[in-house]
Amino acid sequence: MGLFFCYVGYTSKVEGEDILLQEPLLNGNTRQSKQSNGGEKSLNPYSNASLFSILTFSWMGPLIAVGYKKTLDLEDVPQLASVDSVEGAFPILRDKLESDSDSSSRVTTLGLVKALIFTTWKEILLTAFLALVYTLASYVGPFLIDTFVQYLNGRREFDNEGYLLVLAFFVAKLVECLAQRHWFFRLQQVGIRAWAALVALIYNKGLTLSCQSKQGHTSGEIINFMTVDAERIGDFSWYMHDSWLVLVQVALALLILYKNLGLASIAAFVATVLVMLANIPLGRLQEKYQDKLMKSKDTRMKATSEMLRNMRILKLQGWEMKFLSKIVELRETETGWLRKILQQPIYVLPDTISMIAQTKVSLDRLASFFRLDDLQPDVVEKLARGSSDIAIEIVDGRFSWDLSSPNPTLKEINIKVSHGMRVAVCGTVGSGKSSFLSSILGEMPKLSGNVKLSGTKAYVAQSPWIQSGKIVDNILFGKEMVRERYDKVLEACSLKKDLEILSFGDQTVIGERGINLSGGQKQRIQIACALYQDADIYLFDDPFSAVDAHTGSHLFKECLMGLLDSKTGIYVTHQVEFLPAADLILVMKDGRITQAGKYDDILKSGSDFMELVGAHKEALLALDSIDAGTREDKGVVSVTNVAPKEEIRNDENGKEDDIIGPKGQLVQEEEREKGKVGFSVYWKYITTAYGGALVPFILLAQVLFQLCQIGSNYWMAWATPVSKDVAPPVGSSTLIIVYVALAIGSSFCILGRALLLVTAGYKTATLLFNRMHLCIFRAPMSFFDATPSGRILNRASTDQSAVDLNIPFQVGAFAFSMITLLGIIGVMSQVAWQVFLVFIPVIGICIWLQQYYIPSARELARLVGVCKAPIIQHFAETISGSTTIRSFDQESRFRETSMKLIDGYSRPKFNTAGAMEWLCFRLDMLSSITFAFSLSMLKTKRLTFAHVPVFGRSLHENEGIAGLAVTYGLNLNMLQAWVIWNLCNLENKIISVERIFQYTAIPSEPPLVIDSNRPKRHWPSHGEIDICCLQVRYAPHMPLVLRGLTCTFGGGTKTGIVGRTGSGKSTLIQTLFRIVEPAAGHIVIDGINISSIGLHDLRSRLSIIPQDPTMFEGTVRSNLDPLEEYSDEQIWEVLVKCQLGDEVRKKEGKLDSTVNENGENWSMGQRQLVCLGCVLLKKSRVLVLDESTASVDTATDNMIQQTLRQHFTGSTVVTIAHRITSVLDSDMVLLLDHGLVEEYDTPAKLLENKSSSFARLVAEYSLRSNSSLENLANIRMS
Repeated sequence: MGLFFCYVGYTSKVEGEDILLQEPLLNGNTRQSKQSNGGEKSLNPYSNASLFSILTFSWMGPLIAVGYKKTLDLEDVPQLASVDSVEGAFPILRDKLESDSDSSSRVTTLGLVKALIFTTWKEILLTAFLALVYTLASYVGPFLIDTFVQYLNGRREFDNEGYLLVLAFFVAKLVECLAQRHWFFRLQQVGIRAWAALVALIYNKGLTLSCQSKQGHTSGEIINFMTVDAERIGDFSWYMHDSWLVLVQVALALLILYKNLGLASIAAFVATVLVMLANIPLGRLQEKYQDKLMKSKDTRMKATSEMLRNMRILKLQGWEMKFLSKIVELRETETGWLRKILQQPIYVLPDTISMIAQTKVSLDRLASFFRLDDLQPDVVEKLARGSSDIAIEIVDGRFSWDLSSPNPTLKEINIKVSHGMRVAVCGTVGSGKSSFLSSILGEMPKLSGNVKLSGTKAYVAQSPWIQSGKIVDNILFGKEMVRERYDKVLEACSLKKDLEILSFGDQTVIGERGINLSGGQKQRIQIACALYQDADIYLFDDPFSAVDAHTGSHLFKECLMGLLDSKTGIYVTHQVEFLPAADLILVMKDGRITQAGKYDDILKSGSDFMELVGAHKEALLALDSIDAGTREDKGVVSVTNVAPKEEIRNDENGKEDDIIGPKGQLVQEEEREKGKVGFSVYWKYITTAYGGALVPFILLAQVLFQLCQIGSNYWMAWATPVSKDVAPPVGSSTLIIVYVALAIGSSFCILGRALLLVTAGYKTATLLFNRMHLCIFRAPMSFFDATPSGRILNRASTDQSAVDLNIPFQVGAFAFSMITLLGIIGVMSQVAWQVFLVFIPVIGICIWLQQYYIPSARELARLVGVCKAPIIQHFAETISGSTTIRSFDQESRFRETSMKLIDGYSRPKFNTAGAMEWLCFRLDMLSSITFAFSLSMLKTKRLTFAHVPVFGRSLHENEGIAGLAVTYGLNLNMLQAWVIWNLCNLENKIISVERIFQYTAIPSEPPLVIDSNRPKRHWPSHGEIDICCLQVRYAPHMPLVLRGLTCTFGGGTKTGIVGRTGSGKSTLIQTLFRIVEPAAGHIVIDGINISSIGLHDLRSRLSIIPQDPTMFEGTVRSNLDPLEEYSDEQIWEVLVKCQLGDEVRKKEGKLDSTVNENGENWSMGQRQLVCLGCVLLKKSRVLVLDESTASVDTATDNMIQQTLRQHFTGSTVVTIAHRITSVLDSDMVLLLDHGLVEEYDTPAKLLENKSSSFARLVAEYSLRSNSSLENLANIRMS
């Protein structure tokens, strides 16, 4: 045995030898922590521990000491040894999986299991050996107890038998303790390693999934694989040896029974086999229920993820409560399966079978995910840099997003682009422009043809993909900082002024998906990122549409014609004025290149291009007519409240700090509670369901069960003769009847307890889910701006799963173990009260140890909760930006980041396991001492039995009671440790409840409806909007965005809002919808202050076509009419009006045709037209267009403007637009600058004053459109 433990210590030491920590263990013991000097780093305390330290878990001591003195932070937690880190485990799993299955598409559940076993086989064998040793040691007591009772009865086999028996009991306990502690610790080590390797594998798969695979598995589902399935497989390590261990335990138990009872033990054997066989069908049922539960959870998480991503749209449209009801419906389906799963243990289904069923479901789901198709690796043939004059070549290319469709998305694509060429791609909405770029990137499945690409590439998507983090990190995108190049890029992308406005400059932390940036700022940061990469080939998917006219012109000149002058560039654009500068123009229609050539050549050769240019010229006619002063003044509201320019300047220069107020980053570190988990958390949890009315009945059932158990043990000890020579006090039939009656009573108590516990747990989980989700959906938009969705999804997935399936049983386990301990203490006080001379001080030491340990364990558990959200967040961002990541060839960097985050989660998890075993080892040692003391007292006859009558006989007359004392002594030493362990485990697990409670206390938006102040049914009838002294900031610690804006939009008029990117245009619109509440000032619509009415009353009466066109997964009908208020005829009528009628009729399902997640199977322009359809259905008196035609060509823009003029006559229309032509026919133009009104008048009056900012903007646009680009085309020549 000693040699075995030497082996344990040696292997533990060797495995992590010479592994260096990446960070020092701050504030820790100096032996294990040194400050990094000259590259020297701290050693991992576990891998560098001595044999004694490993055996006793003393290597955890320094961290627990630090945690006792201060609140632990992540930097205090040591790094993992390489063998435990994801870098050590993941390559083994990946390589084994690849070698066993010829390709990823052949991954099977069995293959995945084999690979996981291979990843941790040494630890699995070691834990199997430890489990066997523990089992054998734990049966020494029961095996020797009869001999010990006979010894106490006076029978002696040899001299010093008593001493040897006590020593055997004690040594067995020590071996049992050591084996169990290291068995449990190593099991958790296996689980952490398996989880880390699986999560890394899921991440890598998510990074390479093909488009079709993504359509089948949305980001919410894939996140569930990571948060639930991988976690469950990691947790299965606790149960992995149970299936064979139970056979060993049954065999040993039957052996002991045979030794004492002879052939009667066969009955016990038969009963055991029958019980095991009865569990097989129940296990299959459990697996089925678990599979259904996970599928319904996937659906819910998918919907939750989509809604969180589009919460701004839901709030603008007033749809959030409707979508919340959808989440609740999905949860009801999920809880239907949950209820069945929770009821299963009532029918005596052991945990192990339940866990095997759950784990098999998770393994099946992951194996099916790993079988999904990756991107075709051979779509693009990559040529060596400089090996060819051709940069891009496609020959007879046919591509399709849907391989099953008979009509390819792109067909007959033939193109050859030389190095240094500038190629423009144009065409109407849905013509295949973005798909064309995808085919070059290798993102689109190729049906036939060849694609060749020579050199590195960079890609700017139509919808900007921005990572959470600092602006500078988004621009550098993994490259080293070269200040000179960086400054040039900022200048070219017009970002310097924006960074000067921001409180932290380029160190400003961007919210999720760039939430605290305007659309133009996001796009320019993405362009800057591409420019900084210094690639050979640049692909731009209409990035200039998201910026204003001035900025667009600057970007085109400085980026495409400037910094990228010598590079190969392909740019999709809807702006005809950018086309003359191209060396080659491709005109696309219905997935084909219908025309190709230079501007002048193709203008004469076909109708498709003429159509686009004609629409552009038509738009310019409006500009010319206004410039000539032909437009009449409609007599709308004039500028009466605009502050003089000098006054504005004084405000800006003199009191900028006073106006802006306190500065701070938008996204803060995730809040975590610190210190002890308050009693209020436990109290709120147990009283959530039925006010806690079931709790007394659950406790009563356990008390009655305990009394039945103690009664049956007393009965057997008293009524069974010690030897054959002694006459039994009662007949055998009486003995059996009483014992069976007590056993049946115990069974009913257990049944009642389980039913009540499941009912209370289920009800609590349901109530907490509903409360949390209501608070999330009613939270102000500022909460979503500052909270990455990963944090919310972590609570909705991981923490909710814990509340559903674990915490009720954890709370129950603590209460039940406490009642059991009190019962045993009661028995021991009757049988061997002298034991309490040692037991009471030992309990005191146990409590002190628990108090010393719990601060560290609690904070480690909280760190585990906090460190999981960044993994989910990073994964969600990676999936949404996988095209951009692949186009920049940055997969390896993102994998490394993911691995660091995984290790960041594993570190506190690993140390939580170590800390738990540190405590349990010490508790077990103390228990063993108590047990040895009680045995010694019995052996030396110093223990005096209390003269308490039991069924008419005193205890000292019955040595069976001495046996009972030893039996309870065997239980007592483990039970006190079990109670403390349950308490600590509960405090660690209850943190999930604490985290959910955090989200049930989110400050809510103002009421949806204020009954005492509801507007009339037809409000607003006129549509006049008065804005007075409006000041707005996005959060108390953020600077003011609107700084005292005052103006009036007349009822029934059309107002165009223009201004440089970041001037506050979109913020004004958000304030109009009360997405952000004013810091000062107010907005009045038709005499009603919008802040005085309910949010739903306000938002449901206004209409908006938002800046980012959004479609939800579902159908065409559900996207146009989510509230189900309109008939099919009305919907078809609207589709025709917004030119989508033919497109929808072509689809097989018509109005019920599928819309994928984020509307991925619809082009950006088509999504914008669907948003137009929504407002045409709603027919509001106030309509807001927030850069709503940015994603469409000029012809479609003209059509949209014409449709709006036709159907919104008499309505107040507020338009934010980058195309000057979109606001030229407005009655009024409002020009904003840095959150203040710079100009506000009719377009004609503003154009009369040639020095006005608006006149300069129009002149620049006109010049650019008519002639300037012909000059730009010659820049190279100059």
